[in-house]
Amino acid sequence: MIGVGDMVLLEPLSEDSFLENLRNRFDHNEIYTYIGSVVISVNPYRSLPIFTPEKVEEYRNRNFYELSPHIYALADEAYRSLRDQDKDQCILITGESGAGKTEASKLVMSYVAAVCGKGQEVNKVKEQLLQSNPVLEAFGNAKTVRNDNSSRFGKYMDIEFDFKGDPLGGVISNYLLEKSRVVKQPRGERNFHIFYQLLSGASEDTLKKLKLGRDFSKYNYLSLDSATVNGLDDAANFRTVRNAMQIVGFMEDEVQSVLELVAAVLKLGNIEFKPESRCNGFDESRVKDKNDLKEMCELLGIEQSVLERAFSYRTVEAKMEKVSTTLNVAQAQAKTRHKVMGVLDIYGFEIFEDNSFEQFIINYCNEKLQQIFIELTLREEQEEYVREGIEWTNIEYFNNAIICDLIENNQNGILAMLDEECLRPGTVTDDTFLDKLNTVCAEHQHFESRLSKNSKFLTDHSLPHSCFRIQHYAGKVLYRVEGFVDKNNDLLYRDLSQAMYKANHSLIKQLFPEGNPAKVNLKRPPTAGFQFKASVGTLMRNLQTKNPNYIRCIKPNDKKAAHIFTESLVRHQVRYLGLMENVRVRRAGYAFRQPYEPCLERYKMLCKQTWPHWRGPAREGVEVLMADLQVPAEELSYGRSKIFIRNPRTLFFLEERRRQCLQDLATLIQKIYRGWKCRTQFLLLKKSQVVVAAWYRRFAQQKKYQKIKSATIMVQSFTRGWKARKLLRELKYQKRCEEAVTTIAAFWHGTQVRREYRKFFRANAGRKIYDFTIQRIMQKYFLGLKKNMPSMSPIDKNWPARPYLFLDGAHRELRRIFHHWRCKKYRSQFTEEKKAVYEEKLEASEIFKDKKALYPSSVSQPFKGDYLEISKNPKYQKLHSAVDEKVLLADVVNKINRANGKGAARIFLLTKNSFVLADQKTGQVKASVPLPDLTSVSVSTQSDGFFALKLKEGSASAAKGDFLLSSEHLIEIITKLHRTGGTSADREQLNIDISDEFLVQFKQDKVCVKFIQGGPKNGNSVSCKRKNNRLLEVSVPTTA
Repeated sequence: MIGVGDMVLLEPLSEDSFLENLRNRFDHNEIYTYIGSVVISVNPYRSLPIFTPEKVEEYRNRNFYELSPHIYALADEAYRSLRDQDKDQCILITGESGAGKTEASKLVMSYVAAVCGKGQEVNKVKEQLLQSNPVLEAFGNAKTVRNDNSSRFGKYMDIEFDFKGDPLGGVISNYLLEKSRVVKQPRGERNFHIFYQLLSGASEDTLKKLKLGRDFSKYNYLSLDSATVNGLDDAANFRTVRNAMQIVGFMEDEVQSVLELVAAVLKLGNIEFKPESRCNGFDESRVKDKNDLKEMCELLGIEQSVLERAFSYRTVEAKMEKVSTTLNVAQAQAKTRHKVMGVLDIYGFEIFEDNSFEQFIINYCNEKLQQIFIELTLREEQEEYVREGIEWTNIEYFNNAIICDLIENNQNGILAMLDEECLRPGTVTDDTFLDKLNTVCAEHQHFESRLSKNSKFLTDHSLPHSCFRIQHYAGKVLYRVEGFVDKNNDLLYRDLSQAMYKANHSLIKQLFPEGNPAKVNLKRPPTAGFQFKASVGTLMRNLQTKNPNYIRCIKPNDKKAAHIFTESLVRHQVRYLGLMENVRVRRAGYAFRQPYEPCLERYKMLCKQTWPHWRGPAREGVEVLMADLQVPAEELSYGRSKIFIRNPRTLFFLEERRRQCLQDLATLIQKIYRGWKCRTQFLLLKKSQVVVAAWYRRFAQQKKYQKIKSATIMVQSFTRGWKARKLLRELKYQKRCEEAVTTIAAFWHGTQVRREYRKFFRANAGRKIYDFTIQRIMQKYFLGLKKNMPSMSPIDKNWPARPYLFLDGAHRELRRIFHHWRCKKYRSQFTEEKKAVYEEKLEASEIFKDKKALYPSSVSQPFKGDYLEISKNPKYQKLHSAVDEKVLLADVVNKINRANGKGAARIFLLTKNSFVLADQKTGQVKASVPLPDLTSVSVSTQSDGFFALKLKEGSASAAKGDFLLSSEHLIEIITKLHRTGGTSADREQLNIDISDEFLVQFKQDKVCVKFIQGGPKNGNSVSCKRKNNRLLEVSVPTTA
């Protein structure tokens, strides 16, 4: 072993030898050293191979001093004491910031998780307890100048175990989160880890949903000089935190709510205010740029006007306020009694260049922890020796109770005076608070300020203005009073709480219950100092109910570097932690003590006189027990109610004898049990043998009877078989005779028939062979035709080839019949509407195919008829009511004006007896022409849509002349006109004139309409121009 593992055994004992032993062990990677049962841990600032699963197994179920010093030894001792002796335990981890307290708490929890029971539920609980650390560190730890992963809050975890020592769950209590770090960080430090982890590790999609970017410089709350830390992978840590939140029990929507809240805090830091002057002379504040405010409101589900009003209502002071939530100490009360192990990982003692209210509260908590350490290890132990009547030489040590009283005294303590200032009416400032301290605490030996009560006008130049200094157990700390009153008030204006409560975000509603208008409480909330003092008091009472185990963490240097041991820094920590006094008390005192009753109850089986029951006083029983075990007298001392054992080896000796005795007792119990089990087994076998014998005799007789019965049946079967075979031979002989006669007769009849057949065969053989051959060829032809039958499509022209020339006529006729048949099958699938459409398409083909260039483009377009939906469109309701008959076609056409060739939009309606032209805008009927008055229709051969409707001369409709129209559905219009005229028996067939030049009658004049090809000036559209009074020229673009 390097150096001395237990400082109690160090010779000679001095402060220099103490430090030299620590340095020697530190240089050889031995970072743990004992002071009795107290573990000293020196932070190595690097990973060491001493925390492997093999090390866990090595220290499992081993005595405390059996192996070299290790934190696992203390964790194992605490766990076994809790499991075997039913004693609640607590592990107190103390030290200043950067000493490795958080890592020590992780190692304790990981060791306990590794050595306790297994099982699906147990493993789930262990995993949740371990994974709670990454979540708490992300939201509560930050980089400081002294520590890259400094806890900015206090954490106390109570782990509950069942009677087997398996974990059931845990309760985590948080103390004083450093909320001011969110809005401001000292130089060289960072904000809480979660902000950097979110921006570095979240996916692009997540950042887009949260309305964030990866650039740290965009956010005022994030310090840029220390945004990245060597050795910290924020992106990987973010993935670890997301996974840990799922394991702990966060649902996916709850994780998203937390991330939205983090994003909203970043957005809040970017909101800036500008002052504005009102007409009444007062100033008010307004949001300068509302973009971040808008995105924040979208994230939290708050109306922008509500939140902006809440911000503006607070005037300019709103920007200077540092918002903090109230202290929340969760306490869980179990209905049943469980074993509990508490692990305390709380912020260390802090001395910064600028110390404020947070450092004052943190150092006060460390004073209380030092006080409980003094009471339980130094004062309580020495007082117990005196109380029990043990000879003892008192050892002097520094008791910091006077410092705790200076801070927490209810009448004239610093916290009490701070609360009094916060509640006092009138003008309250940090300076008035400092004046009060100068008045009340000036004579206190641990309090210093620039002005004292005795020399009010003398100055102390070592103290700046607005500061005071306290001589703590760890050294002097200078506090700046600026912000003490505001931070202690911890107030949040009611209008802002109510605005947050109006949010649709479920998590925000839970964080601001005081914003509920139905639960307005006008009572002033307790101050932050009062709440923290009460929480620390509760914590101290909780720790005093458990058996303490101490880990004293020491920081070897201020550079956070490995292999550096700064002697002056370590010496200072050794002094204020009282480690030398602790060594002296342990060397002069006793390693183990226990009341007589539980001691006798635990070790009484080691002596025949005390086992199984001792009838006298417990002390006499213990004395008899120790005398029987021949324990040296110098190793023991008998107090009034307890026995004291000086050396731990004596305790190990007692435990080893007890273990051997328990093994002997277990062997005796096993022997008696095995004897009873064997006797019971023998009696059962004897009883079973009688039953088996009876059943066997029965079985033997049954078997003998079955054997005789089977022999008799066998003889009978042979006899019956012989008779049956004899009868079978006779029947077979009779059957052969009958078959022989039948065969002879058949052969004879066959001979006679063949003789008669030969006479007629020669005359008819050729014809029959020919007919048979033709029949076989036809059969083969039809079977081949069946296999190679073409598809049922009427346009399929495939047909199998004929195999023989003489089948040519039948082959063509069968092809024709099959084609007609499949056409009939195809037509039978048509509905009446579809038949009408095909008939119209067929008629259009007969009229325009190879005659009109526009026809091919119309083939694929279905004839819709009513393009205006005139019966459904309310715009044409009046026009529809004016037409009594069913409308066959309704479309918009252009009526060509002979004067300029321009077109005017008209509605064209076709019924069975007439066609109607109406105004498109008003629906007014312009012309209604009966179909008998229509003699012919003229169209060009080009791809235009012009057509002329020529009326019968002398008719009433022809008074204004013919109609020259243009339409996109020319083919359909003329086809329907032709069909409508042809279906009526009393009307002549409508004449269709297809020519590039035709005459149109306009009132008294006839005008020639001429169609020419060529690109018009206005693009690729058809244009109509008047050349003279007798000629209209239509220019049709050339189609590709």
